[in-house]
Amino acid sequence: MLKKVTATLLASTILTGAAWAETTVNAVMHSGLRVLDPIITTAHISRDHAYMIYDVLIAQDSEFQPQPQMAEWTVSDDSLTYTFTLRDGLKFHDGAPVTATDVVASLNRWAQKDAGGQVIMDRTASLEATDDKTITWTLNEPFAPMLDVLSKQSALPPFIMPARVAETPADESITDYTGSGPFIFVEEEFQPGISVTYAKNPDYVPRDEPADWMAGGKVVNVDKVRWVNMPDIQTAVNALSSGEIDYIEQMQVDLVPLLEGDPNVTVEVREPTGMQTMARLNFLHPPFDNEKIRLAALKAISQEPVLAAMIGNPEFYTICGAVLGCGTPLGSETGAETLTQGGGIDEAKALLEEAGYDGTPVVLMAPTDLVALVTQPVVISQALRDAGFTVDMQPMDWQTLVTRRASQGAPADGGWNLFITNWMVPEISNPISNPMLNGRGNDAWFGWPTDETIETLKEDYIAATDADAQKAVGEEIQKHAIDNVLLVPLGQYSLPQARRNTITEMINSPVPVFWNLQKAE
Repeated sequence: MLKKVTATLLASTILTGAAWAETTVNAVMHSGLRVLDPIITTAHISRDHAYMIYDVLIAQDSEFQPQPQMAEWTVSDDSLTYTFTLRDGLKFHDGAPVTATDVVASLNRWAQKDAGGQVIMDRTASLEATDDKTITWTLNEPFAPMLDVLSKQSALPPFIMPARVAETPADESITDYTGSGPFIFVEEEFQPGISVTYAKNPDYVPRDEPADWMAGGKVVNVDKVRWVNMPDIQTAVNALSSGEIDYIEQMQVDLVPLLEGDPNVTVEVREPTGMQTMARLNFLHPPFDNEKIRLAALKAISQEPVLAAMIGNPEFYTICGAVLGCGTPLGSETGAETLTQGGGIDEAKALLEEAGYDGTPVVLMAPTDLVALVTQPVVISQALRDAGFTVDMQPMDWQTLVTRRASQGAPADGGWNLFITNWMVPEISNPISNPMLNGRGNDAWFGWPTDETIETLKEDYIAATDADAQKAVGEEIQKHAIDNVLLVPLGQYSLPQARRNTITEMINSPVPVFWNLQKAE
């Protein structure tokens, strides 16, 4: 009996030692993960998941310049034909080689959903795999932002999937999560909205160049990464202090002092470009199918109380009425004076009376589990009530909101009228790829405006021959977007992150990534 117990203890010790030797990074991200298809949603957590397990054809570096990732490229003298050649060593997680056929299928599916992809497809004569490693994309007219759109880091990046997966209709979720990226999704450990585990892909061949934002070599130095959802940020802070977790993606500013004296923890702003928070209205249903009522909502809102409640410390936020972001080449704030200066409540009341508003409730979806989205609905709902709106604020977790916002049904039948979301400034700074400026009705982003004028203005922007001409069109886009309330910009902010000092070499990029970093035990 003693021998049996001793053997059992020895086996347990060996197993414990093996587990101890395995390096795992435990992270609390800004949201739990439920939606695993990065093409049917622009939710940042789904994008972050996709960067773990998929790769992209080309990627932007920290200078916003397109760089080779899965492929090198050439452009014909007439700027109509783009030829991409896949690099050696690309394999999917099931061992199959990545082929040009997989790339073409993935790009076709992506282009149905992405605003920039739709514009490219309007100009596409053909997109085909000319051999196993070559993709030939031929346009019927030049499109100068082609490589910028294909290499963009967010909303929506064109992630490459096996053709069998990419053949899933673009309005249906994929069920096969085979990628070719630096990590493998551990499906059997996935608990939707609770935790998700990624294992190092032993077959991934990084590029030779140093990692630079989404570009360069994706070298994985840990065995596993585990995302753990902790909706209570105080719980996450305590877990970081105790060493239970290694990293918190988004910190509440008022909790930062709890960690500032901890010698084992570093608190820092790692997102270099900032975020814009904004309200999106549903154009399909009353009351916001009425332009004057949409404008009344915009006039009722002031950015200062929204940002003060959200962030608290003015060091971390900026009043900004620019649809395309402040600090960007097209950062005009024309027409946003009531947002940035306050005082539009009387205008809002007058517009509601003029429009004959009948008290139709505004169903405002309010996430309860995101640091960066908890307070805005509360402040905005009160501002709308002060102007005379009836508001039905419905609390839910973010992933429920992400699922529900795809519904075009009436608000009373599970639809919605209004929600708040956040975008990285690089995601919104280009009018061609800014999802909020898509006026293609049912093919537009959630809210589904049908707006021929904004589509014409985007064509004017593409045709602009220099920076001054682009800026002039950008000014028209700003004015039109505000007047028609394609969105309500609520200002810009940056939230600090926190990590234990055992985590080093994190890439300072707008997207949180887990290659390149090291963890000391």
